[in-house]
Amino acid sequence: MSKGAVLVDWRDNVALLTLNRPERRNAVDLESLLLIREAQVEAEKRKIRALVLTGTAPAFCAGADLAGVREEVFHELLSEVLLGFTQLPCVTIAAIDGPALGAGAQLIVACDVRVATPTSVIGVPAAKLGLVVNHWTIERIVREFSWPVAFHVWVQSNDWELLMMRLLGLVTLPSLRHSLFAVTKLRWSRVQASHLLMLWLLRVASKRWQVMMRAREEKHLLKSDHRSSRVRDVN
Repeated sequence: MSKGAVLVDWRDNVALLTLNRPERRNAVDLESLLLIREAQVEAEKRKIRALVLTGTAPAFCAGADLAGVREEVFHELLSEVLLGFTQLPCVTIAAIDGPALGAGAQLIVACDVRVATPTSVIGVPAAKLGLVVNHWTIERIVREFSWPVAFHVWVQSNDWELLMMRLLGLVTLPSLRHSLFAVTKLRWSRVQASHLLMLWLLRVASKRWQVMMRAREEKHLLKSDHRSSRVRDVN
């Protein structure tokens, strides 16, 4: 197992990535993101079946730590990490124990599956200040869940506990803290090649659906603009 801001443990067909900055409640800094990105690249080389992302107690990830780094550099790397989770040829699981706030919420949304303990909370505190996350994250949560869920999390800045997360579909499977990784590993270490193929097909279908919906929206906007111009010409 590696040491530092992110612990990486390769177990059979499963990679366990643990955010390890408990003194900062696992807020991700530039080093954390670099280590996660390196682990993503290595996971693809090893052809693992599942990658689990979790955090050292007392939190999953309390947000972003921008100390000593330019904000645009941090967000560029964060975007690369988020996209990296969606492009891995394996199942990605967020094993949540405690708060997942801000950048932590973005990380769990980027994963395929979310498992959470009863003490888990998901939220975006910055939304209360009128700030928004990047466009990719908003699109992702709308596509993965629904527009109402995105509205409540990102616009109304509500924090969700386990029961509400289950009702909204934000969490796939509940778990107790002591069995969080055990349940996750048992369930996903047996993923077969056919399952990974199905995962890839689902991702492709999701992207195609998104492209189709964008095209329909653009076509609708063009028609609306054309009608408006005709009305102005008549007047």
